[in-house]
Amino acid sequence: MRAVVQRVSKASVMVDDEIVGQVQKGLLVLLGVGQEDSETDADYLVQKIINLRIFEDEDDKMNLSLLDIKGELLVISQFTLYGDVRKGRRPAFTAAAPPEEANRLYEYTVERCKQAGVHTQTGTFQTHMLVELANDGPVTILLDSKKEF
Repeated sequence: MRAVVQRVSKASVMVDDEIVGQVQKGLLVLLGVGQEDSETDADYLVQKIINLRIFEDEDDKMNLSLLDIKGELLVISQFTLYGDVRKGRRPAFTAAAPPEEANRLYEYTVERCKQAGVHTQTGTFQTHMLVELANDGPVTILLDSKKEF
């Protein structure tokens, strides 16, 4: 699984001009599911995301996690994180999981975040969404459960 994690002061996602998810201080996570991914990959990413020390402490050092600050989480499914553009100019998405499996692991990931005590909001799977965010810092971290980067 792959994730783009952005520290935000606020973020929201709209579908058909209606806000379906929004958070205040916390993280926006764009989440992609690959062909070979499983619950083990999701569990790894959940622990990384909620424990990433990317929030400032009283000395302005990034020492605090989402759990430490009691921040909020907005998780949005994004299969394009598996777009391969090494050949040509049009992305190939063959490494992305099929929609049914991707949705299952996406929902599993969201549920694991909630079980960890994090206020978690979502977008709508396999739908055109408009995402707005105020990236705080800016801070953006790339995660891959296979540790490819």
